Amino acid sequence: MGTTQLESVPEPKYWHLKNVLSEALDSEFSVGEILPNERDLAARFGVARATLRQALEQLELEGRLQRRRGVGTTVAPPRVGVAVGSEQHTWPGAAGDAWQPVDCTVAAPPPAVAGILETGRNEQVHTVRRSRVTHGHPVAAELLYIPDFSVPDLSAIDAPSGAARARAVLRELQRLELEGQDRAVELGSARAEDAKELDRLPGAPVLVVTTRFFAEGRAAAVSVATYRADTCRLTFGDSGGVEIHHDPERRAS
Repeated sequence: MGTTQLESVPEPKYWHLKNVLSEALDSEFSVGEILPNERDLAARFGVARATLRQALEQLELEGRLQRRRGVGTTVAPPRVGVAVGSEQHTWPGAAGDAWQPVDCTVAAPPPAVAGILETGRNEQVHTVRRSRVTHGHPVAAELLYIPDFSVPDLSAIDAPSGAARARAVLRELQRLELEGQDRAVELGSARAEDAKELDRLPGAPVLVVTTRFFAEGRAAAVSVATYRADTCRLTFGDSGGVEIHHDPERRAS
């Protein structure tokens, strides 16, 4: 390949490089193909490696590239469309829920979650881990925090640990009358545990959807779901539900 020099432009150099790289991805590379290393790419475009990294990070955020452990940077497939969360007035684990339970442990939640649930600082809650796969690809990982007062008869259920215990906790939670729920979405960075489950690198951009479920006048459960930011574009419908649409021409703002 020849060397392509960037012309002087008013926009930031990394942003111009991002656009040039995007055109190259469309014309020279196919889905899943591994890009040349940073040194070769920086030499080709006549930029510093720091500028190149900024451009690559932006393309990763836009869903054009993926960084994979032991593989390198590859051209990403088109975004996948999935529905996020459940309909209003439906508990997690109800019929039609696309999430799969993985495990259930008992531990003190993060301080922010404890504040929402109004539990004591070191009070333990049931922590259900669930995962979501769409078209064979992991798209989200969830931690669902459920305090004892929301599942008072759980001790009477003879369920082992792991996924079976998680399903038992969710069944007991559904005995409560759900009064409502709300959601908040923010951009974050993948923790090591979530990154491994989502086949991402630690620190990769993710979308964090926090859902509060209300019963008996208080927060009865809290869901913290982590979605791959390179896979998702969020829109909000009239029902309050969140959907992720596949549209490679339109990007999340």
